Amino acid sequence: MSAISASLVKELRERTGLGMMECKKALVESNGDIELAIDNLRKDSGLKAAKKADRTAADGVVSVKVADDGSYGVLVEVNSETDFVARDENFLGFVAKVVDKAFADKVTDVAALMAGGLEDARSALVQKIGENIGVRRIVLVEAPAGCVGSYVHSNNRIAVITQLKGGNVELAKDVSMHIAAVNPQVVNTSEVSADVVEKEKDIIKAQPDMAGKPAEIVEKMMVGRINKFLKEISLTEQAFVKNPELTVGKLAKDAGAEIVAFTRFEVGEGIEKAEVDFAAEVAAQVQASKG
Repeated sequence: MSAISASLVKELRERTGLGMMECKKALVESNGDIELAIDNLRKDSGLKAAKKADRTAADGVVSVKVADDGSYGVLVEVNSETDFVARDENFLGFVAKVVDKAFADKVTDVAALMAGGLEDARSALVQKIGENIGVRRIVLVEAPAGCVGSYVHSNNRIAVITQLKGGNVELAKDVSMHIAAVNPQVVNTSEVSADVVEKEKDIIKAQPDMAGKPAEIVEKMMVGRINKFLKEISLTEQAFVKNPELTVGKLAKDAGAEIVAFTRFEVGEGIEKAEVDFAAEVAAQVQASKG
């Protein structure tokens, strides 16, 4: 056979994370067939899961676990590349292990959580399923003077964990369900930053119905619209989804509780997922096979 090119060795190294000599040996044994070389390396258990790390994992699931007494809970997001894998039993089994360990150890640092057995399990799953899989984020919520409750939407893509002062777990669950549905930005209007308010004022001033009006009229309209905006994004001011006659704040107050904080995870939020041109990708693979 012809000599194995340096570029082929380089490609195999980039795709596997293995050493130069090991890659060259694998290519020699496969007669220069890089895919066969990868298959052979897999059989030898030498292939590292890092070969998938350059592919965006923006799908997946969110999961929650809360102590029976409501004293604390954890909220976790684990990503896959596709919704198909996010429903896979092996993937969901891995997610359960991640949540259980985060809950038992009260760990929020992903690297610390994954060190050891969980990283080995992740690597094995990547090789078995063929997609990049990663634990993205973990939140731990404790309630020393109240309770924690949670809600996970039926598609496992949105989950919320809420901390109350006073109240009970069922109330915290109801509030969490509301947050999942309505997506407030803060608990109370007082938490909205001055920068957010100023930005909203600029938007209001730019509206066509503001043009040509006296400054005092503009200011009066501005106050009304800003107040409306603050109520719309503040949890305690929102109409409760299960009973619109009550605000969420009134719901909590009537139950002798105060909403302290909440965290809402939605799968893939904030991840920039590359748009793939499949025709171009296939063409590139064909071209590479000719090289």
